[in-house]
Amino acid sequence: MKIIDAMNSSEKKYVTAVALGNFDGIHIGHQYLLKSNIEKAKEENLKPSVLIFKNHTKTILKKDENFKIDILTSFEEKIQLLKELGIEIVYVMDFNEQIMKLSPELFVKNILLERLNAKLVTVGFDYRFGYKAQGDSNYLKELGKANGFVVNVIDPVYVEGEIVSSTIIRNLIINGYIEKANKLLGRNYCLIGTVIKGRSRGRKLGFPTANIRLNDRYVIPKTGVYKTFTYVDNSKFLSLTNIGYNPTFNEKNLKIETYILDFDEDIYDSIIKIEFMEFIRDDIKFNSVEELKNQMHKDVLYIKNN
Repeated sequence: MKIIDAMNSSEKKYVTAVALGNFDGIHIGHQYLLKSNIEKAKEENLKPSVLIFKNHTKTILKKDENFKIDILTSFEEKIQLLKELGIEIVYVMDFNEQIMKLSPELFVKNILLERLNAKLVTVGFDYRFGYKAQGDSNYLKELGKANGFVVNVIDPVYVEGEIVSSTIIRNLIINGYIEKANKLLGRNYCLIGTVIKGRSRGRKLGFPTANIRLNDRYVIPKTGVYKTFTYVDNSKFLSLTNIGYNPTFNEKNLKIETYILDFDEDIYDSIIKIEFMEFIRDDIKFNSVEELKNQMHKDVLYIKNN
């Protein structure tokens, strides 16, 4: 798969089928759209491609330098998922004020035609583009007819009567409904971070944990204890992950720490991935350290048997 900076190049080698969207999470709705783009590209002998922005469009549209959006997938994860789906070219751009202020017509002319050489464009039913979101999928179809490219509009994907969207998935994760979130994502939700030194309380309790500093601004699951799998150097381990404030010890900073079963290696400064499977219980304050230890034994027994 090729990754091309679309702002510093114009596609001359290939005629492309380009999927457009933020694709945060690359959930099952996104996957359906991307697979449709790939299938139609093959039918028309085009190069299956996608245009993505390095930053989320809302970070510019909000016009607030302090505004940040919590993401479901990092840029690197997004690239890997696109590759696994069968996308052959990823065109990358920074979404900035210059891009934001392009009219729908200029977006088509300057980006889709001149830079991407698109003959097929695939978008979702709710796709908006151009300055102040003036363009929609119907107008894109009109521009396609006038400029010699076909527009493939994908209907929404429903699960249990609800349209699959990144917003819904964010809310599910924030509220601890991790299993339903995973269903809508089409895979298990992950956090990726660097192992940092903590207070070593877990080790003293007999449950040494890896404390994580996240590498991106991810959506953080609801505080509590989760059944997870932790990946260290591509090896997968059953784990118990706590997100919370260590109320038994009256701490005030949110921590993400994972107890990796059957594992005893020094992994400080290593990058690990935590894959969330199931919410087990809330982050609660225990009356004693012994009571906390007893509960952790129960938690470990639960994840081993379920």
